[in-house]
Amino acid sequence: MSSKHFFQDPTHLVNTALHSLTLTNPSVALDPLNKIVYLRPGAAPANQQVSLISGGGSGHEPSFAGMVGRGLLSAAVAGTIFASPSAEQVRAAIMARVDNNTPDAGAGEGVLVTVMNYTGDVLNFGMGVEKARAAGVNVDMVVVGDDVGVGRKKAGKVGRRGIAGTVLVHKISGALAAQGRSLEEVGKVARLVAENLVSVGASLEHVHVPGRVKGEGDGLKEGEVEIGMGIHNEAGSSREATGLEELVAKMLAQMLDQADEDRAFVKVNSNEVVLLLNNLGGVSVLEMGGILAEVVKQLEGTWNIRPVRILSGTYMTSLNGLGFSISLLNVVNTDIGGPGMIELLDYSCEATGWTAPIAKTTWEEKNTATRDQDPTIEGDARASGLTIDAKSAQEALICALQSVIAVEPEVTRYDTVVGDGDCGIGLKRGAEAVLDHLRSKPLTGDVVVDVAGIVPVVESTMDGTSGALYAIFLNSLVAALRSQGPDTAEAKTWAAALKQSCDALSKYTPARPGDRTLIDALYPFVETLDKTGSCKQAAEAASEAAAGTKGMQASLGRTVYIGGSGFEEVPDPGAWGLASFFLGLAGVKKADDGWEKL
Repeated sequence: MSSKHFFQDPTHLVNTALHSLTLTNPSVALDPLNKIVYLRPGAAPANQQVSLISGGGSGHEPSFAGMVGRGLLSAAVAGTIFASPSAEQVRAAIMARVDNNTPDAGAGEGVLVTVMNYTGDVLNFGMGVEKARAAGVNVDMVVVGDDVGVGRKKAGKVGRRGIAGTVLVHKISGALAAQGRSLEEVGKVARLVAENLVSVGASLEHVHVPGRVKGEGDGLKEGEVEIGMGIHNEAGSSREATGLEELVAKMLAQMLDQADEDRAFVKVNSNEVVLLLNNLGGVSVLEMGGILAEVVKQLEGTWNIRPVRILSGTYMTSLNGLGFSISLLNVVNTDIGGPGMIELLDYSCEATGWTAPIAKTTWEEKNTATRDQDPTIEGDARASGLTIDAKSAQEALICALQSVIAVEPEVTRYDTVVGDGDCGIGLKRGAEAVLDHLRSKPLTGDVVVDVAGIVPVVESTMDGTSGALYAIFLNSLVAALRSQGPDTAEAKTWAAALKQSCDALSKYTPARPGDRTLIDALYPFVETLDKTGSCKQAAEAASEAAAGTKGMQASLGRTVYIGGSGFEEVPDPGAWGLASFFLGLAGVKKADDGWEKL
């Protein structure tokens, strides 16, 4: 259990969190004395006859105050962390912070209070409701108990606890109220939703409340998960060491197994079922995605349930609880002449805590189409008509690649001094892969087709920064060569295309000559080839520039972080490796004592 918090004062924390809702939703306001977040006057639809109020202890955000907004709750009353608000707070919310609360309200008007089934909440909200009734307000109250984590025997007269399924009651009844329906109708549908809900949670750890002393033995053992744990650290049905697949299977069985007389609260047999996967506050979005996939797989495979709506997110937390809950709504006829539960669930609202970004039409399209086109680059390269002599080009390229392989020990030694020592191996691996490619698929003589064929080889075998740079450069070289049009690829043609590729590469890296990178060898080669038309002179310029990086302080790359004086002893490994490629391309062989003279 982590006891680290940014706020140590729980009172200040709750007050500021409530205030923050007025910053993210302009239609809500805060009564700080009574800790009530409510819709501002005029914010509700003009024809709305019923105001909806809920609430409970803080620590379950975005429930309940985050559910206040047009089309959802009219107000929410907050207690301290994990503690019910007082009856006076509830009375204040009903009597003074919502519409439709006057004694002379019309027959269909009134206030619906929805509360989760916890003793403190039921008593305090119930007392507030009775005070409002005594004052003449038409008010109704619905108690939600959707948790199956504790069975009938253990729960006794208390009944099921309320957990995340409650937000579905809020959403559906809120949408109905926004459409101008009466208190009788809104209350009826709220009860129908509550009666057709099953939920269960699981957590890897208890949570620590800010400001409290961390108790001994409060946590779970390493590898344990508590199945059925409540949203206030309440005990569940069992603690077990189990994997996700088995955990989900047990949770779904508790919700759906009609043979379990202790927990068969709802027979989920509708043609339409809603799945809500709720993050208890501390599970990563990545893991929530994996959990959701497992839940849906087992619902379909084991229980033959294919939810018509799937909601996944953070709806009702237990502070930063390292757990999740699953809720299933068995959709039934509302019996009010429409709209139905799904339509109400899809109805738009403006509450920061409600997360359901997918539109009704998108769900109902049931689009299963996929794009199955082969994404490989090979085959996409069309003949360009820009040609070279395939035989001589292949010989030159093989010589260049062999030069890179031969110089690997030097490059590795240099990179061990100023880097992490993998530059030479990376260049060698890429060169060997391209050689293998040339053996199986010799150059065709169409430069665009040939370079395009080499690109995926480089992309799949050369990793790290240099691999990405080479891949970007070669991809852009394919486009640049194609832009030259059908012709014979002369030195000037190559120079123009290489210049375009340098320009493209510069969009993705700030490296320029003088930064001690492979760019120090690349640019001089391209510039000299453009001026002279001579590959040998261009290779010599690249070689001299690479040698000149010795003593040059790095501005980019790993060398910057490593520091030290190694840069004074050796040239840049990447520049040296690329210069070796150019020398090989020009026909210069690697000798034992260095390169042949040009």
